[in-house]
Amino acid sequence: MMKIVVVGGGAAGLLAAGKAAERAEVTLIEKNDRVGMKLGITGKGRCNITNNADIEDFFAQYPRNSKFLYSALYNFTNYDIISLIEGLGVKTKVERGGRVFPESDRALDVVGALRRYNLKNGVKIVTDEVKSLIIENGAVKGVKTKKGQYEADRVIICTGGKSYPKTGSTGDGYKFAAQAGHTIIEPKASLIPLITEEKWVSGLMGLSLRNIRITAFNAKNKKVFSDFGEMLFTHFGISGPVVLSMSAYLGNIGKEKYKIEIDLKSALDEEKLDARILRDFEKYNKKHLINALDDLLPKALIPKVIELSGIEPHKSVNEVTRPERAALVRTIKHFTLTAVGVRPVEEAIVTSGGVSVKEINPSTMESRLVKGLYFAGEVIDIDGYTGGYNLQAAFSTGYLAGESASWTEDM
Repeated sequence: MMKIVVVGGGAAGLLAAGKAAERAEVTLIEKNDRVGMKLGITGKGRCNITNNADIEDFFAQYPRNSKFLYSALYNFTNYDIISLIEGLGVKTKVERGGRVFPESDRALDVVGALRRYNLKNGVKIVTDEVKSLIIENGAVKGVKTKKGQYEADRVIICTGGKSYPKTGSTGDGYKFAAQAGHTIIEPKASLIPLITEEKWVSGLMGLSLRNIRITAFNAKNKKVFSDFGEMLFTHFGISGPVVLSMSAYLGNIGKEKYKIEIDLKSALDEEKLDARILRDFEKYNKKHLINALDDLLPKALIPKVIELSGIEPHKSVNEVTRPERAALVRTIKHFTLTAVGVRPVEEAIVTSGGVSVKEINPSTMESRLVKGLYFAGEVIDIDGYTGGYNLQAAFSTGYLAGESASWTEDM
């Protein structure tokens, strides 16, 4: 029987090994003491498995190399992974934006299901660390590990990128790919918290905002991103779901600054917001401005909004002028920050960059340079926006690699 080694027991590796084991002898090598370490913490421990959008709509969610995913996504769709997971006993649910989660809100339930999928299909899961590939006459023959070596007819690299290194994603796959002669597109952070020029954000650390609209403008004041959702202030800048999505659009950040505008009251236009403020002023007509906005804004944010509006905070609300009120409205609708950089790649949810797609056959995930060598998941130069798209790419490429690697001409 054909022997296949899968390197890496994450989302892509678990699908690759489970599928390949239907018709081959498969060994899954994971350097951690258990599989699915990163998968188990995705989505804040809830695991955004995929998205329930039409599969045709997925391609717009990958800013780079989306065409490369055509075969993989159509071969193993979002509905296929949902069916597989539910068939393994984990019910799913759909939330805002089409995001699909396990009904239990436990990512570890998804990890457990995929582990069962592998064991049921006869995959041998071993704890070991691959050090290099064994390549002879332009074909892969196995892997060398810390404990020895494994001979194989096919090897599938599913080692992830460089994000969350504590889960085992330390860029090992780039080393193996380079050994095989592959080009590595420089790994960079994607879906990453932003660093702001304004140091005062540290005073708002931990403050979470919901139902805000955030918009980014480049150095030429061209709008490059706008979306609605949740964000979080940190000691270095801003984070949260909508900020992570935005980060993928800020290509030159670090070399270029981006103006970030936050609409703190996106449900109200300026006229309605002004009317709302007037009502609050009537309600709190004997109070100072600093104590009259509690119904409108989070308490921690009020002093900074007033400061940016240029109004004396201890001014009585019945003394606030119309121009001052207009300045307050503008500040609330255009709360402005300057993004100047991103956090280290190790803090990214996803890595952009990796093995060049030009050197991988998109119909099979096999290397165009070394026979019998396959790649799947984040180790490849593909990345998507938030919403379940990155995990779907990992599942789909893993499944296709496992299916292709286990196929022989006499089947």
